Formats: sequence, structure tokens, C-alpha cells
Amino acid sequence: MADQERRTPGTSEEEPLLGERGDASLQEGQPLYHNLFLGTGTVAQAGAWILAAIVWGSVFSADLILFSTHPLLNSAAMLFFVQGILIIQPTHTAKQKKQGTYIHAALNDVALLSAIAGLVLIEYNKIKDGNSHFESPHAILGLITYIMIFTQAFVGVTQYFTPGLYGGVENAKALYKYHRVFGYLTLMVMLATICAATQTGFNTGVLHMQLWAVVVACVIILVGLVPRIRLNKFGWMAGK
Repeated sequence: MADQERRTPGTSEEEPLLGERGDASLQEGQPLYHNLFLGTGTVAQAGAWILAAIVWGSVFSADLILFSTHPLLNSAAMLFFVQGILIIQPTHTAKQKKQGTYIHAALNDVALLSAIAGLVLIEYNKIKDGNSHFESPHAILGLITYIMIFTQAFVGVTQYFTPGLYGGVENAKALYKYHRVFGYLTLMVMLATICAATQTGFNTGVLHMQLWAVVVACVIILVGLVPRIRLNKFGWMAGK
């Protein structure tokens, strides 16, 4: 019976949100912050902090101007988004899921505020200097990323805290798997946006971040996150 319960997704509160028991699963009684480093979480942490260090090191190695706040704030947003994903992945008991959801939301709220601040400041800078908007690949990807972030944040908050908007708790829960999928897609587009930033004039002329270094850091993040995902939690591998 226990083996059957393990094989069937969604049949037990003992299953992690994004994995099976024993697969980066937080043991009962352990503090929730262990989720940030459990399993390959350490690898994801290394990639996220390396990426942030690349951006921050480049910014602080140059003269600080208003434009400098954009990469600082957006790289901080990336860092908090990764923490938000890591904290929720290995939760599996009802108590862990509830605690994890609140901390996940708090971390993502901080990330969202940081991203919004980065957007406001870059747009103010462009308007002040009379520069064009959303023309470079980085700017276009950035716009797409912001739209995805805002959509993800709205759906994530409302489906959990105000399920009545979706016709009830069960209808809201049915969206969880799409929220997970969209969250990973959002992170991937965000990382692509950071990679594209290395090709902007501000980077080539001022920051001098190397594309290969940024790509390697992004790959390390994904190497740490992807193994903690189970496709059966998305309802795509029922019975496996």
C-alpha cells in the first residue's frame, strides 16, 4: 500500500509539492530554511549567488550612476525569486506546505518590489535622457519578463488567498500545476534577459560582464533546480 501510494501522484500529503518522498524531501521537525540547501538546492544557490556577484561586482567596479540601480535591483529580484522556488520545492506535509507557501509568497513579494523598482528607475532614466524604449533584445525580453512576473504574482496570490475568484478552492487548486510550470518558464526567461544584458551598450562600454560567465551561472542555477522537479506533480505522468 505504501509503495502504491508513493507511485500515485497527489494521493498523499506526504508527497512533496515538486517531488516524491526521499527526493529532496524535508524531514519532519527540521526548520523550513533547510529547503534552501536540500539536495541539489546548494547547486542552485551557488549559481544564483555567482550570478548576483557577477552583476554586483561589475556595477561596483564602475562609477555609480542612476542607471546602475537597474542591474542591482533586477539581479536582487532574481536572487529572491530563486529563494522563493527553493523554499517551496521540498515541502510535503500539510504544515510544511502552509508555512512554505507563506514564505514563498513573502520572498516573491520582495523580489517583485525589487523588480518594479528596477523598472521604474530604468524608465525614469530613459525618459529623462530621451532614450528609446524596448528596442534591444534585452529590453524586449525584459518587458516579457515583467509581464510574466506580474501575471504569476497575481495568479499565485489570488488562487491561494482568494480562491473564490476562481469559483472555489478546488478550482483554484486545479491551477497550481500551471502556476508551477509558469513559474519555471518565468525564471528561464528572466535568466535569458540577464544573458541578453551582456550585449547592451551599457555593459559593453561600462560594466564589461562576460556572456560566457553569465551563461555558466544561469546553467548552474537550472542544474540545481531541475532535479528537484517531478513531472508527475504536473499531472503529466500519472501512474508513473
